Amino acid sequence: MIKEFSQAVRERIGYYVYLLKDPRDDSIFYIGKGNGNRIFQHLHCALENETENAKYNLIREIISQGMEVEHYILRHGLDEKLSLEIESTVIDLLGIEKLTNSVKGYDSWERGLKTVDEVFQHYDAKAVTIDEPCILININRLFTRGMSAQKLYDSTHASWIVGAKRDKAKYAIASYRGLVREVYKIEKWQPNGDRWEFIGNVAEDKIRDKYLNQSLSIYIKKGGRNPIRYTFK
Repeated sequence: MIKEFSQAVRERIGYYVYLLKDPRDDSIFYIGKGNGNRIFQHLHCALENETENAKYNLIREIISQGMEVEHYILRHGLDEKLSLEIESTVIDLLGIEKLTNSVKGYDSWERGLKTVDEVFQHYDAKAVTIDEPCILININRLFTRGMSAQKLYDSTHASWIVGAKRDKAKYAIASYRGLVREVYKIEKWQPNGDRWEFIGNVAEDKIRDKYLNQSLSIYIKKGGRNPIRYTFK
């Protein structure tokens, strides 16, 4: 098995998009982009350090069973921006929930996979100013299309690292890709291990109608990592 590219290949291949496959069932478990010997670095890292994550653990499991991770180049001879675009597109197509990638690809927030309804909402949604004291909860990694109302609530109400400021919030807003997916009226907060969860119900119609499917662009900025935002000081 090739463990690295020759100098000639490294100089000519440019940026590329690659995938890693599990030989036991031919499933693709990782999509990446890079240049040089980037494609082989995951294998080296999994063997040379004790970092625990889904990707490294799977690589070690494959090797422990006497098999080898399969490496494929999907596209090559690219510039960096195009490699980012292709990587992001493939991750969207396969679904990040089926991969060991820790994040979605380049610009997936703005231009990634959407239903027709989501495209309409993305371009037609109005940026709202929220009048009520609300806590905004980003559920990007938990949201799935077609999820039930109960699953949406379960994904929103627990469990979060929040301070005493939480008690001033009257409503909790479930946010996915910067849009309001649901609004809940908070009844109370209670501890959940070292985190907190709220207990509540879907907000009254006049509140839901006011905010549902509208844009939170005033409050949530692209690239922000904190899943919690408040609409008040």
